[in-house]
Amino acid sequence: MSDKQNYIHPKAKLGKNVIVDHFAYVAEDVEIGDGTWIGPNAVIMDGARIGKNCQIFPSAVISATPQDLKYNGEKTTVEIGDNVIIREFVTINRGTLDKHKTAVGENTLLMAYVHVAHDCILGKNCIMANNVALAGHIEIDDYSILEGLVAVQQFVKIGAHAFIAGASLIRKNVPPYVKAAREPLSYAGINSVGLRRRGFTNEAISIIEDIYRIIYVRSNNITQALNAVELEIPASEEKQNIIKFIRESTKGIIRGPSLS
Repeated sequence: MSDKQNYIHPKAKLGKNVIVDHFAYVAEDVEIGDGTWIGPNAVIMDGARIGKNCQIFPSAVISATPQDLKYNGEKTTVEIGDNVIIREFVTINRGTLDKHKTAVGENTLLMAYVHVAHDCILGKNCIMANNVALAGHIEIDDYSILEGLVAVQQFVKIGAHAFIAGASLIRKNVPPYVKAAREPLSYAGINSVGLRRRGFTNEAISIIEDIYRIIYVRSNNITQALNAVELEIPASEEKQNIIKFIRESTKGIIRGPSLS
């Protein structure tokens, strides 16, 4: 026990200029990158792999065992990229035999009381607002934003640059570049504000709008809609990303806007 009354296992691997604040706990099988701050009362358990210049605020718990009755003590990890901010009381559970890890991409912000369950894979530059709850095996691509109190069912996928309105329940996959809201969760347009902030051109945004107009506004089933997109929309990276995401969405995608 140090004079700061924290505990750092002597075999834990800490980089340069790592600060472990009062009453924090760092277990044996832990690696922490240069310049990271571990706040008071934070708990960093076995299997944590934390990048550089992260901020982990008071009472966060990183790499606790999965809340999965099938977990049998196998060695798995939580992998956190550089420059991640983890606010108060966030919990991130390590993986199971499915992916062997839970991962949070660089530059991501997890606000207070977020829960990230086992085998979730979060991309770069994501924002999870207060009280977002992620069940197991969820994949969230880069630059996605989930507002407060969003709950996501297990095995759901959320595409890049998606924006989910607060207090939403997500039971189906959410394609890239869209806004989603209402109950049940449905398409509410494309995330044009976010796309412009990230440097998408007006032409690219217009193409994305045209694609989702075919998918969600015309009276087509998904197969018909994707065939129409293939025929009518010029080739682009955004078109390829949308088609690939939807074709691989065995769980199905969110519904279109209600016409009632």
